[in-house]
Amino acid sequence: MKIALTIALIVIAVALAIIVLSQEGKENGFTGSFTGAVDTYWGKNKKHSREARIQRATAILGALFIIIAALLSSKWV
Repeated sequence: MKIALTIALIVIAVALAIIVLSQEGKENGFTGSFTGAVDTYWGKNKKHSREARIQRATAILGALFIIIAALLSSKWV
């Protein structure tokens, strides 16, 4: 059981690193306000966009990582 959880933790850690590195930056910064960028349809409705799926996957993998790490550090396993 401990070996399986350790392998799962490593796989989740690698997947989490890849997903975090594939996320885009959130700031528009000076160029966004300077060029007159405004909220568009895609800016307001990002619920089904690629970025929203990546954020959801990051949250789920992060929670799984914490849970498995806590299980491995406990004396139950």
